[in-house]
Amino acid sequence: MSAARASRFINAGKPRGIRVSFEFFPPKTAEMEQSLWEAISRLAPLEPNFVSVTYGAGGSTRERTHATVKRILAETMLTPAAHLTCVAATCTEIDAVIGAYAQAGVRHIVALRGDPLGGAGEKYAPHPGGYRNAADLVAGIRRMADLEVSVSAYPEKHPDSPSVSADIDMLKAKVDAGATRAITQFFFENDLYFRYLDRVRAAGIAIPIVPGILPVQNFKTTKTFAVRCGASVPAWLADRFDGLDDDAATRKLIAAAVAAEQVLDLVDHGVTDFHFYTMNRADLVYAVCHLLGLRPNARGQGEGAAEKGQGALPLKALP
Repeated sequence: MSAARASRFINAGKPRGIRVSFEFFPPKTAEMEQSLWEAISRLAPLEPNFVSVTYGAGGSTRERTHATVKRILAETMLTPAAHLTCVAATCTEIDAVIGAYAQAGVRHIVALRGDPLGGAGEKYAPHPGGYRNAADLVAGIRRMADLEVSVSAYPEKHPDSPSVSADIDMLKAKVDAGATRAITQFFFENDLYFRYLDRVRAAGIAIPIVPGILPVQNFKTTKTFAVRCGASVPAWLADRFDGLDDDAATRKLIAAAVAAEQVLDLVDHGVTDFHFYTMNRADLVYAVCHLLGLRPNARGQGEGAAEKGQGALPLKALP
């Protein structure tokens, strides 16, 4: 008789044992704005632990991030986590952003080094007068305000790191500076995550290491993105999407199956927290969360609002 699988016994009727968070990016156009808020309104009733909003180095991108975070605070009962990077800004400028977030009611920042302005292939160099790296940024946030700080982790190492060991040293520096959670780069082989977790724990790092999950909305785009991020795309994953370039309906079914297989295997190995890279799309993420036993709160997230102590508008106020 085979051993019982924990994921087979996830029951929405029992106390919630799975926690999820969702990542969004700020929209560039009115059409993207509508897609973003459709995704937020679809996923919000699942009561995520928090939702994060990515942050670019350019001025207009930063403003879009700020506007999105402020709207989440004003119009939903979600807890936003604002991304912040070291790129193209002095410490004084970044400290002003931290202060503005704290004043607006943000209590959680995702602190990242950030990518060079020139993109992939350009060597990173700290801004003169700026924070040197993510560990330095975490320390700066901690000096400024009493905020929760999440950071990144890389099961296959950051593209700029010489080794996984060097990456773990940097993670330890971020924890020593005050980070309270790490969220991994996405991966498709769960063994990569577990081997990395073993090494992190062996290094004395005890904070939660939350697996980052990327449901494959578009395989070609995902493959390109993975190359840029230093994440591997296994041959079996390419095989699953082979021949489906002109078959969007089947691609969607395969994508849901792949994501479900990954998260349920993680559950069977004891994982209870997941961070989803939504790409501002709700359908696949919602389906996987349903498999994880999460169901919409019919009360309209009333408990979340009480915990936050904010006079947020009900979710139905969203467009």
